[in-house]
Amino acid sequence: MKNIKLKYGIGLVLALTLVFTGCQDDDASFGDIKSPTDVTLSADVICEDCNDPEGDGSGLVNLVATSSGALAYKFDFGDGFSETNQSGRVTHRFTKVDVNTYTVVVNAVGTGGVQSSTSINVTVRSDFEDPEAKDFLSGGAGSSKTWYWAADKPSNIALGSNVKNVPNPGDHTFPTYFNSDPFHPDKLCMYDAELVFTQDADGNLTFQQTVGQAYIPGTVAGSIGVDGDTCHGKDIVPSLGETSNVALIPSSSVATEDAKDPEYRGTTILLSDDGFMSWYCKNSLFEIITITDSKLYVRVVDGVDPGLAWYCTFQTQNPNESGGFEDLVWSDEFDVDGAPNAANWTYDLGSGGWGNGELQTYTNNAENVIVENGVLKITAKADGSGGYTSARIKTEGLQEYKYGKIEARAKLPASQGTWPAVWMLGANFADVGWPNCGEIDIMEQTGQDKTKTSGALHFPGNSGGDAIVEETTVANTATEFHVYTVEWTAESIKMSVDGDFFFSYDNNEQLPYNADFFMILNVAMGGSLGGTVDPNFTEDTMEIDYIRVYQ
Repeated sequence: MKNIKLKYGIGLVLALTLVFTGCQDDDASFGDIKSPTDVTLSADVICEDCNDPEGDGSGLVNLVATSSGALAYKFDFGDGFSETNQSGRVTHRFTKVDVNTYTVVVNAVGTGGVQSSTSINVTVRSDFEDPEAKDFLSGGAGSSKTWYWAADKPSNIALGSNVKNVPNPGDHTFPTYFNSDPFHPDKLCMYDAELVFTQDADGNLTFQQTVGQAYIPGTVAGSIGVDGDTCHGKDIVPSLGETSNVALIPSSSVATEDAKDPEYRGTTILLSDDGFMSWYCKNSLFEIITITDSKLYVRVVDGVDPGLAWYCTFQTQNPNESGGFEDLVWSDEFDVDGAPNAANWTYDLGSGGWGNGELQTYTNNAENVIVENGVLKITAKADGSGGYTSARIKTEGLQEYKYGKIEARAKLPASQGTWPAVWMLGANFADVGWPNCGEIDIMEQTGQDKTKTSGALHFPGNSGGDAIVEETTVANTATEFHVYTVEWTAESIKMSVDGDFFFSYDNNEQLPYNADFFMILNVAMGGSLGGTVDPNFTEDTMEIDYIRVYQ
């Protein structure tokens, strides 16, 4: 490397001005208030294997400030970025493409906060650019784009090693320590974040988190004296919500060259002024692994424990919003008293455990199933001889749908041993059987814990005890109605309660979820999820206000 040292008129056009400014806090107790003196600033433009005074195209410049009496140095690089340190030495990368001149200002800070400053003009060449990434981030010149956590996808936040080949060869290039679930329970507070990149007409890029708090992982929390693995506001992280300038620079992490699947892009997002992308780990460098028009996958080294690297996945689809299901194609509002509408519902009848060791006998009797006062009531009853009756109704052969948003507004039974469910089976069930037909459990509740509900998928290889299951806490399930929903597309199956998503699974053509399904409503007794029935049980009811299908 050949460094061309440029100082006070040598090699570069250098404009030096020495300005002394003072500000004194009346309450400061720093002893004598003294302005730093003899402030100097020099620049070395890095030119590896070359003699060009404008540098080698990396944009890198070594800057050295000295003075008498300075406690710290504040550098303003003239490109929207700044840095403060005690050494007075810094290497800065200027990123505007081509040869450009910047006025660099340094403020030497003395006791009591008084400052003395000087400036220097630095001319340097930068060759690196990634216009595609810039446009992907922002939507193009003169545009803004909002990014969200890919909360509905697995591994939306993940953790791995930042030590080469530790613990195993290649492990520093992908997350091996932790991978989140969709809507990970202890990350829910961060999933409302909205991250906005804006590109002006001149191609300048800025970033701002406009909604949401800062998530501070446990690795960092101790260093700032707050609780970890939770969200905090601007009182803890002052840069939250502020606008940062953005530079795209060449990646240089330990993972960049070694990564194979996927290969890293080689571009890093640098945010000014302690900027961060929702995940606050004291580092403003977010290395792009992959980026498309709708997905951003980045890696950021932990600023407190540099042996760790976090992996963050963002997307342009808000995971907390409906997937565009606007047309109501079918519903039953249960507004006509009597038996369920025969155009919509038929019955499963009988006993035999139903494959789950259930205790009830299903009937079509009014005491077990009736529409009354605007709701469907499915009532499980003790029969007086040690058994139980209940009802299970279904839309098989009557109302069957492929894809859509299916929602049921329901109030659930409170009794121990009751197992209410709102669920779906593939319409080819009679031909291929279960689990080949596929099963979607929109809502199930165990007989032993009435504070939670769950959603599940059963299909070949993942059925019964090996099903894909997620549960969520729901307050007052027996005394208040809640809306239980599945949003089902060719790409994904997501479930929510009252609009709060807690389950997501990627759909694909190998799964059975690309054909018509019918709906089922029932209350079972005992069995694999009902468990032990309260010995004093007499009866309890699931009420359904409506069930609706949107496409």
